[in-house]
Amino acid sequence: MPQVVVIDDQAKHLGEMDTVQALALAQERGLDLVEVAPMARPPVCKILDFGAFIYQQERQQRKARAGQKKVDLKGVRLTFGIGHHDRERQRLLALKFLEEGHKVQVELRLRGRQNAHRQLAQKNVGQFITDLGDQVVTEQPINILGNRITAIVGRKK
Repeated sequence: MPQVVVIDDQAKHLGEMDTVQALALAQERGLDLVEVAPMARPPVCKILDFGAFIYQQERQQRKARAGQKKVDLKGVRLTFGIGHHDRERQRLLALKFLEEGHKVQVELRLRGRQNAHRQLAQKNVGQFITDLGDQVVTEQPINILGNRITAIVGRKK
């Protein structure tokens, strides 16, 4: 017979016993025998109400999820020949997203002949990130992928 370490519903250590004997003890009390540490030698089992045990675990998981803050990735799109006012509007939008706790993806798409001036477009994105101020940290550096130039920024902690 395999041996298990048994703990009762009052957290009292009952010692090692046969699995059949432990099951009989649990049924006698009207409770379930639940294996809580299967990797231990011998395995550790607890006598408890399995439904209540599952309910408590789900409550703890829900509480943990409620405490988490989901960080979204918001996007700001620039153009190659963006005007001063439009650039300022996008900067304020990016700062608003950062204030809300989101990360911001700065994107500039190149079209047609603009592809010949990638360095100028890359400099444009770099300048935009600099204009956001010193409270911003670059999470992902400027990256050129096809005709898109992107970077991800977040707030300093």
